[in-house]
Amino acid sequence: MIMHSSRSRQGALNGRDLGFWAGRWFSFKAALNGTLHTIRTQPNARIELAALVLVALAAGFFRVSPLEWAVLGLTIFVVLALECVNTAIEAVVDLVSPAYHPLAGVAKDAAAGAMVFAVIASLCVAAAIFGPRLWTLLLT
Repeated sequence: MIMHSSRSRQGALNGRDLGFWAGRWFSFKAALNGTLHTIRTQPNARIELAALVLVALAAGFFRVSPLEWAVLGLTIFVVLALECVNTAIEAVVDLVSPAYHPLAGVAKDAAAGAMVFAVIASLCVAAAIFGPRLWTLLLT
């Protein structure tokens, strides 16, 4: 039996055996790959990125305060983070349950439900920040 060091094996799932900085770099690249996979494969992620651009343009146009920028940024990136989590849950469920199973459906539906809550929250934040400004703009 030939033994290979864990550094040389292909497809390692973590970089714990690489040392501190190399392990951090390994983890960062893995996270970036997951982010790019989500953007490439999930139409809703692309819609959310388009919303990010529109919100940033509107925030610049309306000269929102630094605190409002922080709330908008946190809201946008929480939605994007949940999209990645939703994608991960769907992938794991598909891996462990390739055939339909009611519990697999519950897991996928609950993950999608988390997205619904996040999107509703983001719309509430947008309404609170932009609503009064849009109202004033339309009435003047």
